[in-house]
Amino acid sequence: MGPTRPVLAILSLVLVAGALLLQFFTILTGGVNSAPLNKFYFLESTTNNVPGAPNPARWTFFAVCGAENDLNANCGSPKPANPFDPPRNFGTEDGIPQQFIGKKEFYLLSRFMFAFYLIALFFGAIALITGLLALVSRLGGYISSMTTFVALFFQALAAALMTVWVVKGRDAFRSAGQDAHIGRYLMGFAWGSVAAYFLATVFFCLGGKLGGDRSSGVRRTRSTKSNRSRGSFIDTERKQREYSP
Repeated sequence: MGPTRPVLAILSLVLVAGALLLQFFTILTGGVNSAPLNKFYFLESTTNNVPGAPNPARWTFFAVCGAENDLNANCGSPKPANPFDPPRNFGTEDGIPQQFIGKKEFYLLSRFMFAFYLIALFFGAIALITGLLALVSRLGGYISSMTTFVALFFQALAAALMTVWVVKGRDAFRSAGQDAHIGRYLMGFAWGSVAAYFLATVFFCLGGKLGGDRSSGVRRTRSTKSNRSRGSFIDTERKQREYSP
């Protein structure tokens, strides 16, 4: 076994594990409200004119939380794939920016984002398992490259959708005179996972392509030498027949 494949496979496994960790940090926000997860959120905005809403409000994966000492607080009961839809989140349209009222754009963007996140997480876990095969076989490298690419595809979709609704949501709140800003940690985690999956896909594929078995090379060399020797023997015998009386 050549030395190239194990090195590339180990590097790829580290990248996939790192991407999975960043995804877990994102998916658990609002459901687990302890350090360091209580620092992470998608979007924060003041809600001065919204009755009954936390002020400021933070949107996480599982809940809309308040903030105390710059940490998530009072998140309430976790709701799977909690959408970004302020009228639905707060149960009122009073004080809600007009960009959110009567529209399903933000609801659909955030719900699809949640679905793609879970699909990417699933294939990332599969890639971590198949990546062990990449340590010992070229086929394992190609299989792992394929599963990691699927995780990359859905994670890229999730990150793109998240970026759209977070940026547009921030701008909508700011246009209504609220102080809103993007959660830099979860934004970084989303695109960091995309980068990690991309590099892992490339390295797994290179491991399958460049990490050929040394034993196969030895067999090919021996076969070539054998064919050459056989050809030389035949040529010698043919010449002897030509010169014999």
